[in-house]
Amino acid sequence: LGINIFNGIQLAINQHNKSNANCQVQFKKFDTEGDPNKATGPVTQATKEPNIIGVVGLPFSGESKATGNIFEQQKLVHITPAATNPGLTTNGWTTFFRGLGNDAVQGPAAAKFITGKLGAKKVYLVQDDSDYGIGLGKTTSDGLGSALIGTDKVTTGQKDFSATISKIMNAKADAVFYSGYYAEGAPFDQQLVSKGYTGTFIGPDGLKDDQFIKQAGDASANAFFTCPCIPGELIPTFESAYKSLNNAEPGTYSIEGYDAATVLLAGIDAGNQDRAKLLTWVKGYDKDGLSKHYKWNDKGELQAPTVYGYKVENGKIVPIGAIGE
Repeated sequence: LGINIFNGIQLAINQHNKSNANCQVQFKKFDTEGDPNKATGPVTQATKEPNIIGVVGLPFSGESKATGNIFEQQKLVHITPAATNPGLTTNGWTTFFRGLGNDAVQGPAAAKFITGKLGAKKVYLVQDDSDYGIGLGKTTSDGLGSALIGTDKVTTGQKDFSATISKIMNAKADAVFYSGYYAEGAPFDQQLVSKGYTGTFIGPDGLKDDQFIKQAGDASANAFFTCPCIPGELIPTFESAYKSLNNAEPGTYSIEGYDAATVLLAGIDAGNQDRAKLLTWVKGYDKDGLSKHYKWNDKGELQAPTVYGYKVENGKIVPIGAIGE
C-alpha cells in the first residue's frame, strides 16, 4: 500500500516540476515499515528538517495514532491517503487530515454490500488486533445486525487459522468478513477454502491488493473487497500516466496519494511556502481532486466520501461500483 501511494505522489511531483520550472519541489521518502513502534523515529526526523513543510502519510492507522502528537507539536501538516480508523480525528490534532472516508463510513457500507448485493444471510466476522482491524470490525459488525452469527479474533503475524475456521464451518456461515490486512487475510482465505468452505470471503481496503491474490492462489476466486478508494479505470488519463511512470497499473490508494500531494503542491504554488501557511491552506481547501471533492471539517474529515466494491475475477481485482449509498 505504501508503494502504491509513493508512486502516486511521485507522479504528482514529476508533473508539477515539469510545469513549474521556477518552483521545483523535492520529494523525500521515509520508511516507517507500517509499524507503530518504528514510525516515531522517521516521523521525528522528518519534523526536524525545516525544509519539509508538508507530508503525505502515514498509510496505516496504528502508526498514525502513534505519531500524530509529533506532527502536532511541530505544526507540520500531514494528509493520510489510507488510514481509516475513525478515532484518529478525535485526538484534538489540528495538523491531521484524512484524504478518504473513515471506517465509520466503510463499515456500514460493507455490511450493506454483504447482506444486500452479495445476499449473505449468515455472516461470520473475524478481526485482527490492529487499530485498523478493531475499528473496522466494530463498525461493520454494528451494521450487520442480525445477519452476524459469530465473531472471532486473530493476531498480526498469525499463520494457522484452523481454530477460527472450525468455528466458521460449525456456524455454517455463507459469508466471512475479515477485518485486517492481506498478510493474514490471504492465508486465512486459502485455509478456509482448503477445509471445504464454499461461501464468500469479503475484506476491506487492507486486503485489496494483488498480493492477496498471489498469496491466496486459486482460493481468492471467492473474494470481494470494499474500499473508500476510486477505481483507477474510471480515470484513464491518470491510469495511463501512472503506468508510463511505474510500468504497473495504479494500486489501492495510488490516486489518493496523488490527490493529497496535489493539495500540498497547489498550496506551495500559491505562495504558502512555510509550515504555518501550508497548514492554513489545507484547512481552507475546497476543490475537486481526481478521486473526490476535497474539503475538510474542523476535525480533518472529508464530507460524504464514497465507498466502492471490488471482486476477484480471472485472477484480477475488478471494480463493481459504488456501494452502501
